[in-house]
Amino acid sequence: MKKKLAVLLGMSMVMGMAMPAYAEDMVYAVEAGSAGEAAAEEKGWEYNSVASQADALMEVASGTSGAAIIDLLMAGAMIGEGTSYPDLVHTEELTTEEYGVGCRKESDLAAYINAVFQETYADGSMQETAEKYGVQEALVEQAEPGEEAEIAEDGDVAYIQEKGSLIVGITDFAPMDYKEGDEWIGFDADMAKLVAEKLGVEAQFVEIDWDNKIMELNSKNIDVVWNGMTLTDEVKESMECTNAYCNNAQVVVVPAE
Repeated sequence: MKKKLAVLLGMSMVMGMAMPAYAEDMVYAVEAGSAGEAAAEEKGWEYNSVASQADALMEVASGTSGAAIIDLLMAGAMIGEGTSYPDLVHTEELTTEEYGVGCRKESDLAAYINAVFQETYADGSMQETAEKYGVQEALVEQAEPGEEAEIAEDGDVAYIQEKGSLIVGITDFAPMDYKEGDEWIGFDADMAKLVAEKLGVEAQFVEIDWDNKIMELNSKNIDVVWNGMTLTDEVKESMECTNAYCNNAQVVVVPAE
């Protein structure tokens, strides 16, 4: 699956996909609060909001919805030959976008994570992690490592270190965050664990309602939103976001026949 995903991403980002057409008058399943929902709204399409992108795919597979709008990275992991949904395919890209990590507004944690991104990109460990999950073609080049991020005595980094845990808000979203047995794995999950290790704390993963991610963050139920989050204007206005680390797109998923 991982090799298939890397090939699919490379082809799709460079030259697009020749897939079946989709109808504007069908009902689209989208994750509530997602970039897919925003794309459906922008185009004036009728849509059905569900709890996750995985649920959106189930809607199409069961015939409850005619199509789904999901992230290209998830499509590469979840649909087509050798995946959970071999009879689904995706069309051309509706949008192009970038992923980032969301922290509380004015939090020093975003700068800390940026420093980890720069360090791991420079030493090749970010690329190794990306290859493990087949997303290496989507990585965004990071700046050269600079000075260590400044840690405020009353900032989020100190708060997280004092309580001993980095609480990561996620949804089940392969290949970024998903479960293998009882353990959360994926590109985002592994990078979050690395940041937690550098902070000297434990990473704890909490599934959230994606539509309530900003509320969960501000109420300190979670410390960070790290789940293939598209850097929309709303997100950047509501959170302190890291630099982009992955390219992505929104695609329409339909039955192959």
